[in-house]
Amino acid sequence: MKEMERRPLADLLAGLPPPPDEVPLLAAIRAQLATDRRAVVVLDDDPTGTQTVYDLSVYTRWDVESLTRAFRSDSTGFYLLTNSRSMTEHDAVALNREIAAHLRAASAQTGRPFTVISRSDSTLRGHFPAETDALIGPEESPPQIVLAPFFAEGKRITVGDVHWVHDGEVAVPVGETEFAKDATFGFAASNLRDWAVEKSGGRWTRDDVAALSLATIRQGADAVAAWLLAAAQPVIVLNSAEDGDMAAAVLGMLKAEAAGRRYLCRTAAAFVRARFGLPRQPLLRAVEMVRGSGPGLIVVGSHVPRSTAQLEQARAVEHARAIEVPAGALLDDRRDAAIRSAIDAVNAAWSDGADALLFTSRTLLQRATDDAANLQIGRRISSALVAIVRGLAREPAWVIAKGGITSSDMATAALGIRHATVLGALLPGVPVWRAVDSDRWPDVLLVIFPGNVGTEDDLARAMRALHTAASRGQ
Repeated sequence: MKEMERRPLADLLAGLPPPPDEVPLLAAIRAQLATDRRAVVVLDDDPTGTQTVYDLSVYTRWDVESLTRAFRSDSTGFYLLTNSRSMTEHDAVALNREIAAHLRAASAQTGRPFTVISRSDSTLRGHFPAETDALIGPEESPPQIVLAPFFAEGKRITVGDVHWVHDGEVAVPVGETEFAKDATFGFAASNLRDWAVEKSGGRWTRDDVAALSLATIRQGADAVAAWLLAAAQPVIVLNSAEDGDMAAAVLGMLKAEAAGRRYLCRTAAAFVRARFGLPRQPLLRAVEMVRGSGPGLIVVGSHVPRSTAQLEQARAVEHARAIEVPAGALLDDRRDAAIRSAIDAVNAAWSDGADALLFTSRTLLQRATDDAANLQIGRRISSALVAIVRGLAREPAWVIAKGGITSSDMATAALGIRHATVLGALLPGVPVWRAVDSDRWPDVLLVIFPGNVGTEDDLARAMRALHTAASRGQ
């Protein structure tokens, strides 16, 4: 496959029509939603997908009874945290089939229809198209699959059908980034039409993948709807460089759906905000979120280069104590001793009034050609971090979980959260949850910090802000 080159961002965007204003578009989407009985159900393959939304529920259980309650209580829709990115493809498919069957049963019980968004990584790592295939009912005619990985907060844009990662000045084709070299979900293509063909294993050809251009999107939602109604391909790629592009595309999709089209969307987080019609809100202030006092807990499991760079700065935070857990020891007979040692170290830090910065050693333990083994290694290490947090007797004033799989395991296994509310974002792309129903610490505040989001000092900034808020009155 032809290698693509990085480009100056300004050159990439030069000559395009001006982007749409998302404010009136989002208002029009909300007006559509007010007359649409469907529940928008977002299946999130790790908890970082809540990074653009607020005032929405996240559930970590999907039995029919729980889903029936969610259909009845959540007016527009809700998230289900599946954490399927940490699973083998076989297990992820089985999980998505189970959830889809339970959603159909809950829908039948409540009489409320639903539509599904399969939210995944903005750098294209995940089980695709296996997960979207699994969501289609056995007697259901296949909907068109919509691919929308645009995510402004993470500096991911799609221009000319190519997905780019940029730093504000230079745009790099995603296939040329470290994300494309992922040990489990690696890929070669940067053009999303080619990427869909690559991921399909030959099931689709390039002619099976249509691309909605920025030129059409920037003509407005009616132009988008007309284009969608004329597109018969099984897969559709959405180009987007600004939030207004995504809002126009979503409003056009709603119009096309009203005319009879059906879509199953595989997207990053920006699409979800537009689909719920949510305007941007200001970043949260730590002092407004933190209710308790005392030390906090930071758990870093992510190994992507950005996380490691952020960890280096976090280790220098004056009120935090760095506690390294040797990853290799968690995979052999030293495991129990390493877990016990880490629990003792966190308790000691808290006794001294310090926040505990718990992290796994940075040596990446992988088997180059064995995806299943790599996922198992990751699960073993993450389960040890869960055991450490479960072993702590004292409730921290706040928790930061760094990394998608780490965040999911902290939320579900370590903190026992069954239902949470998304409060908003502490930093761009960094969502904050408050537990509504938890078997561990009631009302625990959990900051979900994606592995590949933020500047090098953002983790340290978050720690300082939360520490200051929790120090009031001490």
